[in-house]
Amino acid sequence: MKIISVVGTRPNFMKIAPIIRVLKEHSFAQHLLVHTGQHYDDKMSDSFFRDLEIPHPDINLQIGSDSQTRQVARIMTAFESVCEKHAPDVIIVVGDVNSTMACSLVAAKMGIKIVHVEAGIRSRDRSMPEEINRMVTDSITDYLLPPSRDAVENLIHEGHLEDHICMVGNVMVDTLKYFQPQIHQSTILEKLNLEKQKYAALTLHRPSNVDRKSNFLKILDALEAISQQIPIVFPIHPRTRKMIHTYELDEKVKAMPRLMLTDPMGYFDFGKLIADSKFVLTDSGGIQEETTVYGIPCITLRENTERPVTITKGTNEIAGTDTQKIIGFAEDILAGIWKSGSIPEMWDGKTAERIVDFLIKIDDNGRK
Repeated sequence: MKIISVVGTRPNFMKIAPIIRVLKEHSFAQHLLVHTGQHYDDKMSDSFFRDLEIPHPDINLQIGSDSQTRQVARIMTAFESVCEKHAPDVIIVVGDVNSTMACSLVAAKMGIKIVHVEAGIRSRDRSMPEEINRMVTDSITDYLLPPSRDAVENLIHEGHLEDHICMVGNVMVDTLKYFQPQIHQSTILEKLNLEKQKYAALTLHRPSNVDRKSNFLKILDALEAISQQIPIVFPIHPRTRKMIHTYELDEKVKAMPRLMLTDPMGYFDFGKLIADSKFVLTDSGGIQEETTVYGIPCITLRENTERPVTITKGTNEIAGTDTQKIIGFAEDILAGIWKSGSIPEMWDGKTAERIVDFLIKIDDNGRK
């Protein structure tokens, strides 16, 4: 079997790494790794390949940044040439970024079977580009591998046949568990002069938060109040730094001495930062999952989540951009009032093994 795996952004790397590691233990498939280059920055890309022990991509399309539509079009054109040359039987796509949808569209048009890892998650917010990517990808995918029970239910509700769905668990948890020794050994707390459980961590990058000045200001007002009670460490995304300048918010941010801005971090340092924090504020889906695994309280700065299991089972709560709600949640955590949470089903570090077992069952004609 000829398999092409596709990655395009940093979250994809964390999901594909364990799959590649398990595939190496088997001889049933010829495997190529294609990096679309959707994100390209050493701190956001190359360092993750090194840290996560991902082989150098066999093919790098070097697409780079662009508008949503032009980026998808460029990925499709470049990936079509790859498929024409290598004639894969199956492509594996992960997550919900533009690369995931674009390469799936190409495969569907060319009659190549598609395996979507992390299928079925839904925010029900079509203003999010990722939600469109998820829905389109799943609608044309041959084999859907959801991470949780709610994702399975979403797919069945949308009319997918149950024998095309195989719940495998959360593959990102595999990476988190595999690299625990390296995460534990990180010295990032010493470098930043932090003590365990005596700081909060923040990530903020979604367009709905940082591209809308009114929402950005409401979040900053909450951070200003919270940082008076506990330091907040903020590895800042390039997009967010740019919007701070665009909206002339530099002085407002500088006036918060306990909001500690840092450059983006590598996987091990960032993992350590999250694992040893008192709580996390984020608009990232993946970090909602990581905090649930670590048992760390999480305040999500969004109006919805495509990972509701982190709320129903885990340690996450939705605050949106409501300044007082964000502050109130933080005060609850600091007062010791928060749910303990539990680990969702199949988030056990063995998801990649289940994925590869599934691939082995697919014969040369793509029938399961």
